[in-house]
Amino acid sequence: MNKIRLIPNINYHPAALIPTHCPLTNASPDLSFSVLRSVSPIHIEYLQNMKVGASMSISLLKNNQLWGLIACHNNTPKYLPYQTRTICEFIGQIMSLELSNKEENENLDDKIRLKNLQSDFVESIYQAEDFVEAVGRDRDRLLSLVNATGAAIISDDLVRLFGKTPSENEINQLIDWVVPLLQNNFYYTDCLPQVYPPAVEFKDLACGLIVASITKIQRNFILWFRPEVIQTVDWGGNPDKHETIDEEGNHRMSPRKSFEKWQEIVQLKSLPWQANEIDGIVELRSSIVGIILKKADELASINEDLQRSNNELDAFAYIASHDLKEPLRGIHNYASFLLADYQDKLEEDGVNKLNTLMDLTKRMENLINALLHFSRLSRADINRNNIDLNNLVTNVIDLIKINQSDFQISIKIPKSLQIKGDRVLTEEIFVNLISNAIKYNDRHEKRIEIGCIMEKPDWASLEHPCFHQNLPVFYVKDNGIGIKEKHLDTIFRIFKRLHAPNKYGGGTGAGLTIVKKIVERHGGQIWLESKYKEGTTFYFTMTAPNEK
Repeated sequence: MNKIRLIPNINYHPAALIPTHCPLTNASPDLSFSVLRSVSPIHIEYLQNMKVGASMSISLLKNNQLWGLIACHNNTPKYLPYQTRTICEFIGQIMSLELSNKEENENLDDKIRLKNLQSDFVESIYQAEDFVEAVGRDRDRLLSLVNATGAAIISDDLVRLFGKTPSENEINQLIDWVVPLLQNNFYYTDCLPQVYPPAVEFKDLACGLIVASITKIQRNFILWFRPEVIQTVDWGGNPDKHETIDEEGNHRMSPRKSFEKWQEIVQLKSLPWQANEIDGIVELRSSIVGIILKKADELASINEDLQRSNNELDAFAYIASHDLKEPLRGIHNYASFLLADYQDKLEEDGVNKLNTLMDLTKRMENLINALLHFSRLSRADINRNNIDLNNLVTNVIDLIKINQSDFQISIKIPKSLQIKGDRVLTEEIFVNLISNAIKYNDRHEKRIEIGCIMEKPDWASLEHPCFHQNLPVFYVKDNGIGIKEKHLDTIFRIFKRLHAPNKYGGGTGAGLTIVKKIVERHGGQIWLESKYKEGTTFYFTMTAPNEK
C-alpha cells in the first residue's frame, strides 16, 4: 500500500500520539499511509545487527501484489528530501509497469512454441476416434508440452506410460490420492514427496507432478512428471527466524545476527512449473473436453438415426414376413389340392414338380418364420434372472436327445454354473449351439463340453478383450467338422449356410444370427474359434464390462 518506506535513523526514539484515541469516535487512528509511522522493534533490531544507520525500501508491484523490493541501506543516518523520495517512488512505479511486459517478452518464444504444440495436439485429437490414442501417438510432443521427462495417460483401467515414470501400480495409487485434491479438474506441485510421502520412493522420476482430469464419469487423466533437481540457494545469512524467551518469560522473535553467505541445499523438489505451462495444460484440457462433447453430440445424433432406421427395418421385417405367409400358404395349399385331385392324371415329372413346389414353400415358410422371430428379438423385453445353467442345459439336452437317439452323445459340464439372463432366450442360445454341435459332426461319438471361464484357457489360441475384463465367459466346445477360416467372418450372417440345404439335416441358416442377437440384447459379445475337421468352440458373455 505504501510505495516507499523510509527509516532515516534506526536509533530514533518513537514519539507517542496525543491523544492515543480520537475523542469523537474513541477509535485508534489508522496510520497505514503515514510516512512517519513507527517501525517494528524486531525490524529495528534486525537493522542494528546489520550495522545499518538508515534504510529505505521501494515496493515493486505486479498485478497489485508485492513482487519485490529495492532495498537501500546507509551506514549512518540519512535524511532524504521530499523531492528525492517522490522520484524514488516514481522509479518504483515505472519498474512495476515494466515487470509484466518483461516477463511476457522473456517467455514469448516458449509461449509460441507451446501454442503451436497445443494446436497440433487439438487437431490430431479431433481427427482421431479415441483421444487416448491421439494424445499418446507422439510421445515427444506430449512431453514437450510442459518440458516433462515422463507422462501417463489413464483411461478407465488402462494405463499408458511415456518416458521416465513411476510404475503403473504407483501411478494408480497416486491417482487415488490426488482425486480429492483436484481443483477445477487440475492439480500440480513441484514438491510431490513433501505432500505425498510415498513419492520419496520415486523422487528421481516424479518430484514434479501435473494432473489434468479429462472426464469425471470415466477415469480419464493425463499426468506429467519431472524428476528431483537438487538446488543450492544462497542466502545473506541463515533465513530462519528463531524464537527466544526474554527476561520476563515472554516469547519473541529474534532476528539473525550473522549476515555471512549461507547456503541451503534444497531437495525433494523439481524445477518449478512455469505459469505459461500451467495455462497451456488448462487450455489443452478444455479443448479435449470440448472435442469429446462435440463427438458425443455427433455420436448421439448418429445413434438416434440408427435407432430410427433399426426400428423401421424391424417393423418392415415383421410386416413383410407376416404378410408373406398368407400367399405362401395359398401356394402350398393349391399345390396340395392339385396333387390330391389330379395326381392320377399327371405324368411323373408333373407330380415331382408339384412336390418340389410344396417343399420350396415349406422351406420359404421356415425362412419367413426365422425372419419373423429375429425381428421380434429386437422388441422383446429382457427379464434377467439368476439361472442354474446345469439345470437349463440338462433340459436342453433331454429335448435334443429325443430326436438324436441314433447317435452317441457325450456332454460334459465341468462344474456347477450360474448365469444371469432371460431364461427363455438363454435356453434358445444353448438349443442352437448344442444342436449345431451335434448336427455338424460326422463322428460316431459326438463330444460336447459346456463351461464358464474368467480368463483365457490354455487350449484357446484366439485372443479376445473379454478374457481380460474379469467377465464370466461361457463356451460350448465340440469335436465336429469345424469351419474353414475363410467362412469365420460370415458365420453369423442371417440365412448364411456353408453347405447344401439337404446336407447335415438342412436348416434356415438363421440359428447363429439369432444367438448373436440374443447375446447382444443381454449386453454381451459372441465369438468363435474353429479348426477344420477338428472342432469348434463358441465363446460368449452375457454382461457388458461396466455391468460386471
